[in-house]
Order: sequence, then structure tokens, then C-alpha cells
Amino acid sequence: MEYDNDKLRKRTPRLEMLYWVILALLQPVTCVITIFHAKPLLGILPFFTSFLVFPAYVLYARIAGPVLTSEARVPKLVYWLPTRGFTTLMTVLSFLVIQGIVWAVYGILRGFPQHPAIVAYIRPVASNFTREIWWTVVNMALAIAVFYIRKADDEKDELAAMRKDNNFFRLRYLRAQLNPHFLFNTLNSIYSLSMQKSDRTPEVVVRLADIMRYLIYECNEERIPLDKEIEFIRNYIEIEKIRHQADIRFTVEGKTEGLCIEPFLFISFIENGFKHAMDHTFNEPFIYITLRVGNGQLTLNVINSTNADLEMQAKRINGMGISHSRSILELLYPASYDLDIIQTEKDESRTSELRLRNARERLENLYPDAHTLDVILNKSTFTVSLIVKTTAAC
Repeated sequence: MEYDNDKLRKRTPRLEMLYWVILALLQPVTCVITIFHAKPLLGILPFFTSFLVFPAYVLYARIAGPVLTSEARVPKLVYWLPTRGFTTLMTVLSFLVIQGIVWAVYGILRGFPQHPAIVAYIRPVASNFTREIWWTVVNMALAIAVFYIRKADDEKDELAAMRKDNNFFRLRYLRAQLNPHFLFNTLNSIYSLSMQKSDRTPEVVVRLADIMRYLIYECNEERIPLDKEIEFIRNYIEIEKIRHQADIRFTVEGKTEGLCIEPFLFISFIENGFKHAMDHTFNEPFIYITLRVGNGQLTLNVINSTNADLEMQAKRINGMGISHSRSILELLYPASYDLDIIQTEKDESRTSELRLRNARERLENLYPDAHTLDVILNKSTFTVSLIVKTTAAC
């Protein structure tokens, strides 16, 4: 597509051009095969005549087509005609113009010596009139058909553009929902530190300033460098480390340089882990976060302790943060992501050998590390594993 100032100008699709070429060649090729088969070179006459009247068919489709589809208003000159009447008038006038051009050309040619086959072809007799009337009607019908094909193609493009815009604004809305939620949690962390009169409060404020800079200036693009998203996650985790006394681990594996990703793709899952791991009713809170790049995939694993039973954990799966993140994933990776949320309960896992075996089989591919797998299976945990295809290089 090309742009003329602010107006979008779409090039003629190749398929539509092919249809117009077929329309222009249909009559002369048929005449060469059926009438001038003995002397094909004489077929230059129908080719010449066809290309001479071809602009009239294009003009007819451009004028009558929009009126037929109620996309254009009837000119003021004939405002007294209904839409159908204007279309009929345009059709009759176009037909007469095309017939006039054809027979005017034939009339000129009759003034010069011609081959007998040409003389028979242009003679003003009933059979020749019928032939030209037939081809004019067929070509006019084909011209309207080409217009409808173009219209259907335009509507398809407009629908695709509308869907893209809808997804864009929906994505911006979902991200706008995540940003305040994240800032609210971070400000809560700073408030808790200030109440404790912690000496590390200034450090948290500095990290929050870095986070705010990221939110305002860097994450408004559709995609950002993965390293910037990781730095943002590190700042958030460091704030939580200062606030909580817990076993908090964040590991990045694989080569992250040069890769891009959509902003705020992971933070809600990480926030959710901290929210439920740092429940004050739990004695030994922990959260393990791993971001792994490799094999064309980007994998986020978040394992957090929880004091909730399986029923409560199931409710948390449909929480606001995770629900918004699911929606973002559906928009960005409709067929190329895998979100696996696994719930375990300490007492049940110890008493059910079948459940323990099924859980181990399900988790071994996601968590090959024996220590991590042991933690998941032998403690009450809430585990999130998100796998998306690695995005293209920046």
C-alpha cells in the first residue's frame, strides 16, 4: 500500500488485473478460434476493437458498481431517479456508447479494401448485430462481477484492519489494567518499609524510579528488547527481597541478547507468585523464578509456596492478574503458547501414590532439576509454567 498524505491508496490487486485481462481477451480470442481460425492474423481486428472499448467497461464498473451496492449517491443531475433507475440508465447509456464505438470503427473500416473474411465480420447484418450485442452484454456483466470481486477483497482487508485495530486497543487496555495493579503492589511495598523505618527504603525508591522510567518511556512499543524486560523484573524482585524475608531466587538461562518480546508478558505471573508466597500464615515462604531461552522457545517458570488448599488455589487461577495475562497471550500468541498451572498440596501428595506419580510425569519435562521437582512434590506449591515461541530478533 502507498499513502497519499493521510489517505490510504491501495494498489490494484494482481488477481483483479488478471480478471480485467481475461475480460479484454475473451471476445477476440473466441473470435479468432471460431471465425478466423483459417487466417489467425486477421484476428487483429477483434483484438483492436476490444481494447478500444475496454476503458468503457472499466468506467461502467466504477460508476454503476458503487450505486448497485449503495456505496455512492446518485448525481444531482438525475436526483429525480431512484437508485435502480440510475443504474438502468447507466447500463443503457454504456451499452449504447460501446455499440456506437464498435460500429463506428467497423464503418470506417468498410471504406477501405478488406479481406473477404473481414468484410463479412464487419458487415451490418442481423447476425453481426446479434454477435456484438451478445458480447457487450457479457462483458458488462463480467465488469460488474470484477467490481464485486474487488469490493469483496476490499471488505476483507477492512475487516482484517478492524480486527488488528481492535486487538491493538484491547491489548493497550489490558496493559493499562496491569500497570496500575503493579504500581499499587509496589507502593504497598514501599509503605511497608517506611512503616518499619527501614534503612533500605531509599534503595527501593530508586528502583521504583527505574521501574517508572521503564513504564513511561520504554514499554509503550509493541515489542521491546528482552534484556529490558528482564531488568524490569529484576528491579521488581529486588524490591520484594528487601520487603520480605524469604527464599527468593531469579535465574536467567540461555542467550537473551538481540531478542524482543512484548512488554508486561510475565509480570502478572511473578506478582501472583509473590502475593501468595508471602502470606503471613506460611512459615517458610519461597519463590523460585526461572526464565529460560532455548530451542526456539522462551519459558517462564514460577514456583511459590502457598498455605492454600487445592480449592483456594483453583480460585486463584481465575484471578484478575492471571486472567488479564491469559487474554494478552491469546491476542499475541493465539496458537504458539502453552500455559500450565499446576497445584500441589502437601498432605495429599504424601498420601496419594497415584497422584504423586502423575504429578512427577507431568512435571519432569518442565522441571528437570531434581531439587526443584522435589520441592514442588513435597510442599504445598502453586506452579506456573509459560512457554512461548521465541520472538524475532530486534
